[in-house]
Amino acid sequence: MPDVVVFGSLNLDLVAEVAELPRPGETVTSGRFRRCRGGKGANQAVAARRLGASVAMVGAVGVDDHAEQLLRGLNGESVDTTRVRQVGTDTGLALILVSATGENVITVVPGANNEVGEADARAAAGALGPGAVLLSQLEVPLAAAASAVRQARTAGARTVLNAAPVRPLPAALLADVDVLLVNQSEAEALSGSHARSADEATAAGRRLVAAGARSVVITLGAAGAVVVDADRAVAVSGFPVRAVDTVGAGDAFAGALAATLAAGSDLITAARVGNAAGAVAVQRHGAQEALPHRDELSPLLAARPGAGQPAPVFGGGEPLPPVTGRGLASSTDRGSGSAA
Repeated sequence: MPDVVVFGSLNLDLVAEVAELPRPGETVTSGRFRRCRGGKGANQAVAARRLGASVAMVGAVGVDDHAEQLLRGLNGESVDTTRVRQVGTDTGLALILVSATGENVITVVPGANNEVGEADARAAAGALGPGAVLLSQLEVPLAAAASAVRQARTAGARTVLNAAPVRPLPAALLADVDVLLVNQSEAEALSGSHARSADEATAAGRRLVAAGARSVVITLGAAGAVVVDADRAVAVSGFPVRAVDTVGAGDAFAGALAATLAAGSDLITAARVGNAAGAVAVQRHGAQEALPHRDELSPLLAARPGAGQPAPVFGGGEPLPPVTGRGLASSTDRGSGSAA
């Protein structure tokens, strides 16, 4: 059985780089066009696999050239795609314009992702066993994601919900979530409170725990992340790096977190590894292209080894250096880029 089952979206990203974003009614020319494999689900599956976890992807694509490109990419990463269905509609697309200053506008055409349903939730649960991790996002129908999470818990797996794109979460879904993973804006939308600093994010996390989540991880960009549960709140430092493109950071963090949990590490360690994965990803362009391999995390983690935490081991390889979180009383390192 796989270590991590990812239940989520697969999209082909059509990216055009322009000098300035067009105004309504304006036509602009692009200096560069790229077709990139994407979708939060597929990105997170690749992120977890590159850290050595065995990974199965569950989702849907169309019967078209875009689907072939996405499946070929996942298979090339040794992600199990036998539970990705091909359905009678177009593969999901994301139409992205990126300006010279890094601003972007994105239109997502869900396509086949909207066809993910109960049968797929059952397929995900059937691939899971005790100790495995289900990682889901919300680029597929909410009812399907909720069913997958519920059935995963019944199977004895650990459940991680990356609540992106953000939408209201039913109480029953929150009750089945072991780890709710959100960024600052998502935390604010779900909690109704600010999450701009570690202290504010901690308060928002406590509100989300009170609403039913067992634990909450809120990513803070360059500042790292906070981990909150009913008993504690811990700030996990980020890694100061020079960011050139943050598009892949959140998915790098999510995949690394799931892989580290599946390897038997605790949530603080998993968040630390997630920070390192995000820090590597933001130093290069793209989403899946930017996702790090496990050996790329070692220099970051070794630069600030922890004391006494078990080191995560992926896929039978050598353990990464030990890592720890730091209490909120400690200062949080800030750099120009890290996990989203």
